[in-house]
Amino acid sequence: MTTTVASSIKSIVLSRSLVQFQRQPLLYSTYRGLFDFTPITNTRREFAQKKLAGYSAEQLFSVVSDVEKYNTFVPFCKKSHVYARKPGSLKADLIIGFPPLNESYTSNVTLVKPSLVKAECVDGRLFNYLLTAWQFSPGLKDIPQSCVIDFMVAFEFKSVLHSQLSNLFFDQIVKQMEYAFIAEAGNRFGPPSIKSHVLVSNKS
Repeated sequence: MTTTVASSIKSIVLSRSLVQFQRQPLLYSTYRGLFDFTPITNTRREFAQKKLAGYSAEQLFSVVSDVEKYNTFVPFCKKSHVYARKPGSLKADLIIGFPPLNESYTSNVTLVKPSLVKAECVDGRLFNYLLTAWQFSPGLKDIPQSCVIDFMVAFEFKSVLHSQLSNLFFDQIVKQMEYAFIAEAGNRFGPPSIKSHVLVSNKS
């Protein structure tokens, strides 16, 4: 079998797999049933995305759960200190800063290896709430080093002014943050087995 034919077959199989994944609901819809979100207001922002990535669930879980090192690779994270660590959870003090905002808060992090990392802000002065969640599920059957990422972030500012400022930078910040974790996986584990594919995306 020539390289060209083999590549074509792989592309066809990948395309069929992507269609299958795209039919699955976003994690966002699941979380709306698990968490008592307040009614949508003009201070709330939400983003959810399903992506096929060229790293295993175990590899990406190890990156996302490494909260203590967030300040070394996550954009705008100035400090990340982990304490109160126990099986399945930890607490972390984080400082995030991007002009003109600079905020410190404590995050309760839930860990379900290798499938879930969920972080909830518990005492921020800037947010009414801040929730981020990563869920990892099996990817392509013939490519073990792949998984499907369900990523979501939802937050509400206490100030309408801060909300208006976030509207200017929200998309850029979320994309940079998500990309940073994939890039860190590359630093730790080498090139991905396949190129990442966005399957479903939703924001409000």
